[in-house]
Amino acid sequence: MNQLLELIEKIKQIEALDILIAIGIILFFRIFSSGLSYIIIKMFKFKTKNPVKIKENAFYKPLKIFFIIFGFYLGILFLKQPLKINDQIMTIITKLFGIIITFAFAKGLAGSFRNDSTAVKKLKKKLNLKVEDATFEFILKIVRGLIYLVAIFIVMSLLNIDLSALVAGLGVSGIIITLAAQDTAKNLFGGLVIFFDKPFNVGDWIKMDLYEGTVEDITFRSTRIRTTENSIVNIPNSIISNTSITNGSKMEKRRYLTNICISFNTPKMKLEEFQKRVEFMLIENEIIIKDTILVKFDTINANGINILISAYMDTTEYNKFLEEKEKINYKIMDLINEMNLEIAYDTKMLVIQK
Repeated sequence: MNQLLELIEKIKQIEALDILIAIGIILFFRIFSSGLSYIIIKMFKFKTKNPVKIKENAFYKPLKIFFIIFGFYLGILFLKQPLKINDQIMTIITKLFGIIITFAFAKGLAGSFRNDSTAVKKLKKKLNLKVEDATFEFILKIVRGLIYLVAIFIVMSLLNIDLSALVAGLGVSGIIITLAAQDTAKNLFGGLVIFFDKPFNVGDWIKMDLYEGTVEDITFRSTRIRTTENSIVNIPNSIISNTSITNGSKMEKRRYLTNICISFNTPKMKLEEFQKRVEFMLIENEIIIKDTILVKFDTINANGINILISAYMDTTEYNKFLEEKEKINYKIMDLINEMNLEIAYDTKMLVIQK
């Protein structure tokens, strides 16, 4: 309380001109932070004519933060003598300024390592890197993580934290950390398996034991999927790496498959005619791949004669597949009715002995 009263007394003793100059410095950098950021980026991107592109640069917002904080810092420095701020407080303010600038610079640098950034596109083109976007994005996430890790170490050094003592402390508590980080390590390893094996990419439709949907993101810890119910589920990479995955997006065609059980009473000639007519109907269908058509007398079971009908469609779109499947089913029903075929059902005979 006494220190607050002393500060108020010091402020009363400051001349109005000093306060106005300090406020003017702060306002100057606050108002012109955008313009100064624009000029600096323009100096490095002098070929860029579009102002929107310059403002979309990863360093634009961090530079704005820098100039705003720098204005406050200069204002405090100007009032150091009138306010008689001691060196200890100024050291704290300087360190705080350094921490903010460090993270602002790290944010700008990390933002430069994105798939859609101009620098990354030029790098891929120059090095002729032929990798998928999802794979390259995974690499860029590692790079961004390392940038922030370096920033954390810089901040720790600014705060005079003894890193050697920290490492020694980690060695003492290594067992506890190892046990606690087991799941994280498993998920990271799972992420690396996904990265190297490439069972799927962002945008692919996949199906697992419990989930199916479109892959929206792959991170170090988990994979985000938008399910068929339009909900989001985050699945740990450790589970995915140990699960069988069906990648629907890698399909080149879809299979139509059905089994029709005809009654035992059906004459052989009628059965053969039905098979030929179904086969001809499939041949006439433009979406059916002709050399994949199978209409065969498959098995004889307890209920009747099983006819297997199989063919591949030249489409991978699920909705289109369902539409064509429905049309074929209706045509098969029409044939069954037209030929007066009897469908066999799962029936059981009960014999009662007297």
